[in-house]
Amino acid sequence: MPALPCAAPQASTMPPPATLIRPSTEADLPAMTAIYANAVLSGSASFEIDAPDAAEMGRRRADVAAKALPWLVAESDGAVLGYAYASPFRPRLAYRYTLEDSIYVHEAARGRGIGRLLLAELIARSEAAGARQMIAAIGDSANRASIALHEAAGFARVGTYRDVGRKFERWLDVVLMQRMLGPGGALPPAA
Repeated sequence: MPALPCAAPQASTMPPPATLIRPSTEADLPAMTAIYANAVLSGSASFEIDAPDAAEMGRRRADVAAKALPWLVAESDGAVLGYAYASPFRPRLAYRYTLEDSIYVHEAARGRGIGRLLLAELIARSEAAGARQMIAAIGDSANRASIALHEAAGFARVGTYRDVGRKFERWLDVVLMQRMLGPGGALPPAA
């Protein structure tokens, strides 16, 4: 795994008291790239096989920013512990009020509530942006931590795509979860 460009997070079961959730900046790209590289190369949450470099991560971040959507980081004592972002669920205009979330936490900071903090802020900012639904497409039905995180945040399981990915010499499912944002489909969007 590429080294995290700042101090490694401390081991604990609780998030550090000074954990700051904030919009990401270009300066966060090395840490976000390292976190994602670890997820790609050693886990099944992402179905990418090759880890993207910082330039590609920067392009992805810029694309999200150009759509005025949130890309957040969790930081403590100058170390980026994780990141999360919301992206369009699908490119067609009819889907414009539905977002998909992505959350990645540094391996040393997992199990400390960082994902919960990131997801809560991502939901709040997505609602403020006018989104009405959030989808989680969770790689690998064995990813119990991500499924539990989303359930705790009010997501409901709406389906599973079986054996749609192949990584590490095994077939992987995608678990689909959904959460209403704001009034959901109960009201039309503001003009």
